[in-house]
Amino acid sequence: MIVALVLIFVVLFIIGAPIAVALGATSLFNAEVFHTISLTAFTKVASNGFNSYLLVACPLFTFAGDIMAKGGISNRLVKVARLFFDNITGGLGIVAIIACMIFAAISGTGSATVSAIGMIMIPEMVKAHYDRSYSTCMVAIGGAIGTMIPPSVCMVVYATTAGVSLTSMFTAGIPAGIIFGCALIVYCYFSSKKCGYVPEKKVKRTAKETLTIIWDAIPALLVPVIILGSIYSGYATPTESAALGCLVGVIVSIFVYKEVSFKILPYLAMHAMTIAAPVMFIISMSSGFGSILSIEQIPAKVAELILAITNNKILLLMIINVVYLIMGTFMETNAAIILTVPILLPIMTAVGVSPIHFGIITIVNLAIGFVTPPLGANLFMASAIGGVPLNKLAKDIWPWIGTAILALLLITYIPELVLFLPRLMGYTV
Repeated sequence: MIVALVLIFVVLFIIGAPIAVALGATSLFNAEVFHTISLTAFTKVASNGFNSYLLVACPLFTFAGDIMAKGGISNRLVKVARLFFDNITGGLGIVAIIACMIFAAISGTGSATVSAIGMIMIPEMVKAHYDRSYSTCMVAIGGAIGTMIPPSVCMVVYATTAGVSLTSMFTAGIPAGIIFGCALIVYCYFSSKKCGYVPEKKVKRTAKETLTIIWDAIPALLVPVIILGSIYSGYATPTESAALGCLVGVIVSIFVYKEVSFKILPYLAMHAMTIAAPVMFIISMSSGFGSILSIEQIPAKVAELILAITNNKILLLMIINVVYLIMGTFMETNAAIILTVPILLPIMTAVGVSPIHFGIITIVNLAIGFVTPPLGANLFMASAIGGVPLNKLAKDIWPWIGTAILALLLITYIPELVLFLPRLMGYTV
């Protein structure tokens, strides 16, 4: 039976069926042929799968990120970052990475970060004689930080799938995103020094100009403070903070910066739902599929099989990193989380890995997959924004991927780097 289920799912996946369809079809085949679960029970489990208050945050964070990407917020964040880094080696590149880190605390997704920052920074870097492909690669991998620093849609999906605290995940994601971003900044500085990306002339601003830029950016800088502050202060749940982010985004973008109008709101709402609906469908079908796996005790059997081969935590973490890095190149991130976490999490907890730490490892791995050829999603978007052929980016992205993997190894093998903050704040890890 197990072989039949795996074979059906793999065949459907290979021929291009959506993940949710492959899961649903495999589950229904099992219900009809092997009778592991009745159709009534499968339907009930599947409907309960997406009946989660926590998952409401997915479309809300997506909507908030979209409205703020189009509302002039990213432009003002870039201007503030340039105040500090314009006059150093690789300054514009460092600005791009820092802008990605700050915007990640608003958008919740990697694609929105690449789009918002790329459209501003790639032309600026090219104008300053940076190589176009180098600049585009930098923004592509910088956008991956959007899935690490909260609020992150991927963290919402992981917390729902693993049954862990989303607030703990968000808190651990902050140092993870900072470590990842700092690694990129270090590589940017030394590679820029080698390539000669130095300012041709020093940018001088008067005190009035500096204050004007900072004053204009205060509403933009307050957005992540309001969203995350409402969660960590205990005044709002993550879902409520997502709704608050939508409200703040509309107020800042329409009434403060006045760069978008009310006419765009229905389009953004529809876009948020089209992003969230497939995730909900996958979660629904995976819940039904997961119930079949649980009845047959397949996750426990897989865990026993792997642990029989090795129970060395270092080796297991290395194997899981390799699996996720490969999986991230061809599978949508949320689908990968939903499919693998129920199987791999028991293995990790059995060797003493915290579910929160494992969640961060999973998300960082899959974020790197966003830019790993041949099918890195961020590469496609960056290619369109930067005007660089995809095959060129696929060749030039590897030094950045190597840098990201070094950051991943630090996060993987020194868990306190990401767990110290949630512990400090009293959250469960």
